[in-house]
Amino acid sequence: MEKIFAEQGIESEIFNIGNKDIRGCIACGRCGELGHCVFNDAVNEFAAKFKDADGIVVGSPVYYSAPNATVQAFLQRLFYSSKFDKTMKVGAGFVCARRGGTTASFDVLNKYYTISGMPVASSQYWNNIHGGAPGEAMEDKEGMQTLRVLARNMSFLIKSIALGKEKYGLPEKEEHQWTNFI
Repeated sequence: MEKIFAEQGIESEIFNIGNKDIRGCIACGRCGELGHCVFNDAVNEFAAKFKDADGIVVGSPVYYSAPNATVQAFLQRLFYSSKFDKTMKVGAGFVCARRGGTTASFDVLNKYYTISGMPVASSQYWNNIHGGAPGEAMEDKEGMQTLRVLARNMSFLIKSIALGKEKYGLPEKEEHQWTNFI
């Protein structure tokens, strides 16, 4: 995807979190006061980059039919603690598994985008690739093609949204109406 983004004139950066110690959100609410997560780690570092970005791609291995726990903790804290407007930033997720659990994991990643007013980039198939050992996924020809198409589609969306913002601005916002069901 990085190669396709470069070909399309989209600047990108890979931000690895799989080897970082990232704890889960504790819903302390301090981010509302501080403007960032109370735990000062890779989440806050990435949030600063995400604020200025036009899109985000999150990739995760599938562990026990779900995205990696570190990725989930990262996304929960990132989306909960970063209060900047994410409207019309393009989101994309992809997952890698030996065999199963890809569509459920893919769905989990996309929920962060759809709750934030972010268009979700799609491809020619669900954004997954298969491989069990390091390097095996590169042999999944359909999966590799799916990710290349995803990068092209995401590039198109980012460029199209930029043009739309210039001409029309962002969609009108409404004050959120919170409803609790007891």
